[in-house]
Amino acid sequence: MSFPDMRLRRLRATAALRGLVRETELSPSRLIAPLFVASIGEPVDSMPGVSRLTISGVVAAAGDLAALGVPGVLLFGIPDHKDGEGSGAWDDEGPVQLAVRAIKSAHPGLVVMTDVCLCEYTTHGHCGVVRDDGTIDNDASLELLARTAISHARAGADVIAPSDMMDGRVGAIRAELDAEGFAELPILAYAAKFASAFYGPFREAAGSTPEFGDRRSYQLDPANAREALRETELDIAEGADIVMIKPALAYLDVIAAVRAITRLPVAAYNVSGEYAMVKAAVASGAFDERAVVLETLTAIRRAGADMIITYHAEDAARWLAQT
Repeated sequence: MSFPDMRLRRLRATAALRGLVRETELSPSRLIAPLFVASIGEPVDSMPGVSRLTISGVVAAAGDLAALGVPGVLLFGIPDHKDGEGSGAWDDEGPVQLAVRAIKSAHPGLVVMTDVCLCEYTTHGHCGVVRDDGTIDNDASLELLARTAISHARAGADVIAPSDMMDGRVGAIRAELDAEGFAELPILAYAAKFASAFYGPFREAAGSTPEFGDRRSYQLDPANAREALRETELDIAEGADIVMIKPALAYLDVIAAVRAITRLPVAAYNVSGEYAMVKAAVASGAFDERAVVLETLTAIRRAGADMIITYHAEDAARWLAQT
């Protein structure tokens, strides 16, 4: 059938009709808020509305999010001191470990995820052990990443999220968690993490800009979608319980492709640069912030993401409650 018998506008006539036939659902229950934990609370200049938070600040922010229906947070730690191997990452009194215990005590029903990486904790800013020649030692890094995951697990984390992109890290972390009595603890793998230009504001917030070189030897080439699927399949084989694509907006095709190859839950990270671009456009008067954020998050869901890690989580949850 075609016009005039087929009129697709019939189902767009009212808000109620549009709601009944809406194909993609966006709700606060699909959002996860990234939070930065530090000993001193201060705004992140390149990310309006985002701050480094003290332990008490993180607990308060987690409570606000839970009240809005956001079910989880993802914690990143900024230590007071760094060293060459990133030993602060597995310090049981480190910022993430302290924050996990405090949040779980105050808000036991909130899902607390922890980023497992070394970049925030190393003087060189790389995600793994650096050899004398400046290359990243993949296999030596696995032991330190697994040690970090165990420290987070002992603190009470609900989900371990390795973001380093070392080969074999999901399997190494899974084996160590199982051996230490944490067989029930899930892993959210940064399965397809690209060497993206959209991470700049995060690196300011986390203090994790590499001291030399870049991360292209371990993060994915932005041109490679098939390789992203290989990475995802390997992480699934090693025991990942959730797989993530990062960034989200420039990689909607990868989200859709990953969704097509697995029945595992799929996450997407709406990253700092994507957030900062929206904020800059809103400040210039180019965008209606509510409209563009909700459209963006809906697009990520439409591509196939079951959950979205986003700095817009609190605002989006508040706006969704008003619709």
